[in-house]
Amino acid sequence: MTFSTFSFDKRIVAGIDACGYSTPTPIQNQTIPLILKGHDVMGLAQTGTGKTAAFGLPILQRLVSDSNKQRTPRVLILAPTRELAQQINDNLKSLAGQTGIRSSIVIGGVGMGPQIRAFKNSNIIVACPGRLVGLLSNGSVHLKGIDTLVLDEADRMLDMGFMPDIKRILSQLPAKRQNLLFSATMPKPILELTKRILVNPKTVRINTVSPVTSVEHTFYKTHTKGKGPLLENFLARGEHQNVLIFTRTKRKARSLSRLLESRGYKSTFLQGNMSQNQRDKALKGFRGGQFPIMVATDIAARGIDCDRITHVVNYDMPDTLETYTHRIGRTGRAGRSGSAISLVTHDDASQVRAISRIIDVTVKQTEGCDHRQDAKPTGTRKPRSSSNSRKPNQRSRRRPGQGQRAAA
Repeated sequence: MTFSTFSFDKRIVAGIDACGYSTPTPIQNQTIPLILKGHDVMGLAQTGTGKTAAFGLPILQRLVSDSNKQRTPRVLILAPTRELAQQINDNLKSLAGQTGIRSSIVIGGVGMGPQIRAFKNSNIIVACPGRLVGLLSNGSVHLKGIDTLVLDEADRMLDMGFMPDIKRILSQLPAKRQNLLFSATMPKPILELTKRILVNPKTVRINTVSPVTSVEHTFYKTHTKGKGPLLENFLARGEHQNVLIFTRTKRKARSLSRLLESRGYKSTFLQGNMSQNQRDKALKGFRGGQFPIMVATDIAARGIDCDRITHVVNYDMPDTLETYTHRIGRTGRAGRSGSAISLVTHDDASQVRAISRIIDVTVKQTEGCDHRQDAKPTGTRKPRSSSNSRKPNQRSRRRPGQGQRAAA
């Protein structure tokens, strides 16, 4: 099947071509026809499976086909983080490049003035719940013209405590509208939310738990003080193009990035205490290759789309299998191969067992490694071969100096 199957307007086809899309992903194949027919849809799929185009393309098709060309918000898309909202907005702008349809973003960390004005001349609003509630509360905007609501990464929004904001937004929306909800998991609160807002929904489920098969997973047994040297040994081999390193806390993301910089690596970091300008600068530098290394909290587990990422490193293991899946989903995208490296300690044993059951890895109970030496992997899972897989950069080999302290 190709995108021509859906008979999109030629201006939308131009946007599809401009984005380099050729064959629809499974979530796109199944959801686009349902949305075009006007159904409410519940889509269960991982990040990186093409959800934005899955709901964006049929929404654009309806807007370009409608005789009502008034510049007023008709589509509201809610996302949990600024990064994901920005990514959705950028993607929609690319797809709608020749349609005349305008999409604007409403997020915290920047001035309200331009966002208030955006409501007067945009067809689509992509918003984070907190900022949108702020605008609604002071009477700056209204949602009377919205006829399509999209909740993307709904499980993450609930995890972040946005349920009260979502309920308030729902109370401001017209009763008659099309509702589209996308989530990677289906915990009880999400099930209750779907019953609240979806009317006779069609459900599409696409491999919601297993990590992508184009990624090689490697687990290194170590202890806390061994993580720093292990990471530096990996970076010194120069096998990565862009590497995304996850830590559990904001403070550690900042301190680890600065430690790597002091070792001579070009590194940046991303965490929730940064201003929007700081976030944008870090992401731009990472995506553009100015900073080949980014150290981040789970704010980056969803919403960062960078096709340069060849490796994801779990410096600290995530708390849940779902978060592991989302972290690893930052690499091995669009048919490319990728590598996931996890530095695991004794405290991570139960998590490693849960992950190994899903990705069919047997973790060998080998001796813990000395943090002054290279560790051996406890278990790996090779990815499926891909014609588009990258070759590692042939960079000079560099070894960290002896006697260096472990990264904290």
